[in-house]
Amino acid sequence: MNTVAASSPASTAPITLDAIIIGAGFSGMYQLLSLRDKLGMKVRVLEAADGVGGTWYWNRYPGARCDSESHSYMFYFSKELVNEWEWSERYPQQPEILRYLNHVADRFQLRPDIQFNTRMTSASFDSGHNRWHVRTDTGQHYVAKFLITGVGCLSSANVPDIPGRDDFQGQWYHTGQWPHEGVDFTGKRVGVVGTGSTGIQAIPVITAQAKHVTVFQRTANYSIPARNQPLTPEFKRFAKEQADGIRHIMNTNTNAHPFRMAPRKVMETHPAERQALLEAAWLKGGLEFRAAFNDTLIDAEANQVIAEFVRGKIRAIVKNPKTAEMLSDIDHPFAAKRPPVDSQYFETYNRDNIDLVNIRATPIERITAQGIKTSDAEYPLDIIVFATGFDAMTGSLLKLDIEGENGVKLKDYWHAGPRNYLGLQVPGFPNLFTITGPGSPSVLCNLPPAIEQHVDWITNCIRMMNEQGFNRIEATPEASDVWCNEVNRAANATLLAKVKHSWYLGANVPGKPQVFMPYAGGFGHYSEICNQVVKENYKGFRLSA
Repeated sequence: MNTVAASSPASTAPITLDAIIIGAGFSGMYQLLSLRDKLGMKVRVLEAADGVGGTWYWNRYPGARCDSESHSYMFYFSKELVNEWEWSERYPQQPEILRYLNHVADRFQLRPDIQFNTRMTSASFDSGHNRWHVRTDTGQHYVAKFLITGVGCLSSANVPDIPGRDDFQGQWYHTGQWPHEGVDFTGKRVGVVGTGSTGIQAIPVITAQAKHVTVFQRTANYSIPARNQPLTPEFKRFAKEQADGIRHIMNTNTNAHPFRMAPRKVMETHPAERQALLEAAWLKGGLEFRAAFNDTLIDAEANQVIAEFVRGKIRAIVKNPKTAEMLSDIDHPFAAKRPPVDSQYFETYNRDNIDLVNIRATPIERITAQGIKTSDAEYPLDIIVFATGFDAMTGSLLKLDIEGENGVKLKDYWHAGPRNYLGLQVPGFPNLFTITGPGSPSVLCNLPPAIEQHVDWITNCIRMMNEQGFNRIEATPEASDVWCNEVNRAANATLLAKVKHSWYLGANVPGKPQVFMPYAGGFGHYSEICNQVVKENYKGFRLSA
């Protein structure tokens, strides 16, 4: 094992490595382990935070919780790791996930090769030597054959540029940049902007503590009850004993979750049976609700049936008819935007200390010194929480200032949207790999299995290059064009591409190109495509010595 001390002093002298990895979350840690321990390479991870965890290091907002079931939201590459770790809940909270990732870092002795408190400021490719030159905010200069990004799909906070934001005399926070010491809402008037997955998790917790909460909703959302509960000893034992089978299901199904879609269609099921199936799925809760039928995202008529079922549940839960109508007035098909799971979200609106404002009807005009002013009222606030999501998929990559051949910057190459091959490589950027990049299933599936698949593919590719004497690999423009067409085809075969205000298309970020970014063809199918590319001698890639 080649270990490189990760505490080098700031210096202008280049430090030569085999590979540089950006980010120490799930992706970066497993990629480090794979290159260092399997291939014996000299590797360093650059991490802006002072600890591991990636998304789960930064996202510490109230109620932060995974919406994948705990026994699926973990690494499966090591049976020993699976057997020694025990989750406490069906859906783990942020502190427990962070403890898990710290356990992984310690168990595999990853910290010596991770340089914390270090942000990559630029990376440029030297064509003459097939090397990446990476510079950091600590003054270091690295030279490496391979550059691999593990920066996450949802890690670049989207803070809305609302006029007057800096005039606010209270405190404002973004859920993706939450203070590690926490925020005390006791006795405070709080405004929460946004009702996506993050807002749906945070609002019940904030409301339980605050004096009053005003929720500013632009887009009403479906949400399924999580039915979270402590894991029983019997289930913990089952998850360990059946680990191989669980992993197989995740690696071969559509969404990398530990369940398969039921082989039934909505409109072909008798209405009474259909209602009973939906009621049972609602009672069980969680993302598996979507698996009751297999045509929910394909057949618009079928989707409308499921959507109306969920809207009916919202109207039944929320006692105030006006509030219930605002929450159930959903303008997109069910699950065509990210479908959250929640813990008492709709029930929270039955409390006396919460109000809902429809900012589609009465838009926010500005933030004042005292609060938020909409077109028809001003709401006095002590704290504003922006639960406005992320510059998803591409934001974290474009912030890295990556420059490929002939001085072409990634942000310019992607000016009209991400163009790449398999979500793994970008033409004109040799030896650069992107883990769960745009063009891969990524956010449309449970991420740990997707990360393992990507890291294993990249590792095997580099192993092949080392064994066969190749120094350079690059996706061809032709293969990237074909793949972009496949990404669009897969999206257009579903209802996902029909939602024009989805962050899947970048619609939540002003000025961002409206391009459907993740691959909607299914995780299992995508993995088969990647394997077939290898069998055909890395078809679509240009290899050279």
